[in-house]
Amino acid sequence: MPVSTLTLAPETASSTRARQPKAVWAVAFASVIAFMGIGLVDPILKPIGEQLHASPSQVTLLFTSYMLVTGVAMLITSVVSSRFGAKKTLLAGLAIIIVFAALAGSSGTVGQIVGFRAGWGLGNALFIATALATIVGAATGGVARAIILYEAALGIGIASGPLLGGFLGHFTWRAPFFGVSVLMAVAFIGLIVLLPESPKPARPTSITAPFKALTYPGLLLVSVTALLYNYGFFTLLAYTPFPLNMGTYSIGFIFFGWGLLLALSSVVFAPKLQRRFGTVPMMALALALFAVDLAVMAMFTDHKPVLIVGTILAGLFLGVNNTLITEAVMESAPVERSTASAAYSFVRFAGGAAAPYLAGKLGEHQASLPFWVGAACTAVAVAVLFSGRKLLAHMDDRSPAAHTPAEATAITLGDD
Repeated sequence: MPVSTLTLAPETASSTRARQPKAVWAVAFASVIAFMGIGLVDPILKPIGEQLHASPSQVTLLFTSYMLVTGVAMLITSVVSSRFGAKKTLLAGLAIIIVFAALAGSSGTVGQIVGFRAGWGLGNALFIATALATIVGAATGGVARAIILYEAALGIGIASGPLLGGFLGHFTWRAPFFGVSVLMAVAFIGLIVLLPESPKPARPTSITAPFKALTYPGLLLVSVTALLYNYGFFTLLAYTPFPLNMGTYSIGFIFFGWGLLLALSSVVFAPKLQRRFGTVPMMALALALFAVDLAVMAMFTDHKPVLIVGTILAGLFLGVNNTLITEAVMESAPVERSTASAAYSFVRFAGGAAAPYLAGKLGEHQASLPFWVGAACTAVAVAVLFSGRKLLAHMDDRSPAAHTPAEATAITLGDD
């Protein structure tokens, strides 16, 4: 997820805010909107179900289709960008999002929205997988400053998505979809005007490379760990609005708090904790605390204050873990960073895709059951991580090395 796992040269606040080319700000703005799509639909899940007469499991398929296609598409994003260039790939991703977000807002059935969200996922994968590379190439002041700008866009997008969804969803559940389509259209025009063409890589990427990378035990270990905890992650994200049973404004603010803590812990807390306690111990602790958080939510599903506090606190644990696990991906196999990231993203999104539908289905029988299953999966993730911790021991045996622009580019493929 967040890219703060890079070991960056020290930057002052004033230098970070130094003047950047307009192309950088255009891509950063589009990145904010793209990351909004993750949590945008949270506040409108219940209104969609009520107005279109759909069950929770049917409505949560909005997440399942989006995440499944995003994960599969991550396998081809580097193939596409290596053949057509960054600008064309970015514009293609934005165009797909514009069309499918508008179609989702025009839908008359839940099935239609689910299908259009799948198309949205394809566009999102193409865009996100290329955005950081573009910012790195266009920004002045080196990689460190570019990464800081990208982190800011990511944090704002994750935190503000539910807030925007809650505000627009107060008028109609269709409004958030149309809002994203309009904002992405503005970003599309901005990129056409402001972003220059970039040279294509000398050698196209092979589509089989990510599958070969998964034969390395370290990368497979991290990927399976991510698959398991992502089940808990997306259970929280997609299912919690149903037992909360609150208005769109309220749901939006609750998940805004979640996103704010996730962004803060990713950027500020995770690097400090990693330096003090090590990568694997902090990943295990963050996941264990998230499992406990889900278990408490399962025990007190009928108590809205507990669900609210549990949801917001989850952002703290997830932000720390997501940052450290991305670093682990970058160091877990002797393959190109982009290849490792693509393989990892493909596996972990399988967990994210399955969770929303299964959580909705389980919740139709017993409201607390999805949280119990999410807690159990996350606990198993801790056990898997510890079982293979020797495969990642090298990460804490040396001082972190500064990353190159190519490695910075690759991390985007492992982000959601």
